[in-house]
Amino acid sequence: INVSQISMNVFSLTYTISYFTIMFGLQADRVMDISKKFFLQPDELKQPFTRKSFSSNVNHGWVSMETERLNPRRPGDLKEAFNISSLRPDMKWPSSGAVAGFREIQTSFFQRCKELSLRVLRVMAHSLDLDPNVFLSAHRFIGTDENGTTLRSLYYPPVESEKAKEGQVRCGEHSDYGSITLLFQSSEGLQVRARSGEFVSAPCIPGAILVNIADLMQRWTTDRFVSVLHRVLLPPVGDSSTRQSLAFFLQPDDEALITCCDGSNKYPPVTGGSYLMERFSRSYKDH
Repeated sequence: INVSQISMNVFSLTYTISYFTIMFGLQADRVMDISKKFFLQPDELKQPFTRKSFSSNVNHGWVSMETERLNPRRPGDLKEAFNISSLRPDMKWPSSGAVAGFREIQTSFFQRCKELSLRVLRVMAHSLDLDPNVFLSAHRFIGTDENGTTLRSLYYPPVESEKAKEGQVRCGEHSDYGSITLLFQSSEGLQVRARSGEFVSAPCIPGAILVNIADLMQRWTTDRFVSVLHRVLLPPVGDSSTRQSLAFFLQPDDEALITCCDGSNKYPPVTGGSYLMERFSRSYKDH
């Protein structure tokens, strides 16, 4: 065993983690700040950027309150979102007044998240004794209309819990759809379902990035990595605080065929794009 080489690798890994923590912490704050300025505008200023108003990309744009139901059995979620799903140069972006710089700040962070996500995929592949290209080759078109990867800014406004509809929450129980998700939180509120079936609160650690396994990764690895349900409930009665988060949903390319890495047939083959569209059809059923 080459002890000096091990020490160097540990130092390199520690340096890399520290670098990403500092870099992402500063950038995440900027993204949340410009996003909140967008969300606090009157709806008529946000309307031109509504999701599904972009012909080249169905998922790009603003999602208004109660439009999405991540648990289709509940009323619409009490949140707003802005999805960055395409980096096409001809896309229309918020750009005036308080949101000047919106495009530059969001797209820069998108690229940083892409870089980190691909590093995480390499580590995951190595942990399964797989060639990293098994995963990486299915994520070649991130940022284009041939891949559904999305940077999502989420805003949970103050809620009067007693006025909410029966069963309504800020974000319904769901699992993520693609490969992995990088999550950045401004405060606590996220709950994750443990193997016991009980939902537990995920701590909000300053500077930390929470990594979720998503559905297609579970299928890909035949349950070696498991996608889990998570949610955001209403705040306690009397709590008028807001909540923000950023989620980078890493998706395989639309035409990438996801099959079980171990050669089994536990999950039937599916393309990244068809699985994503099927999930969207459930959460946006009435929109």
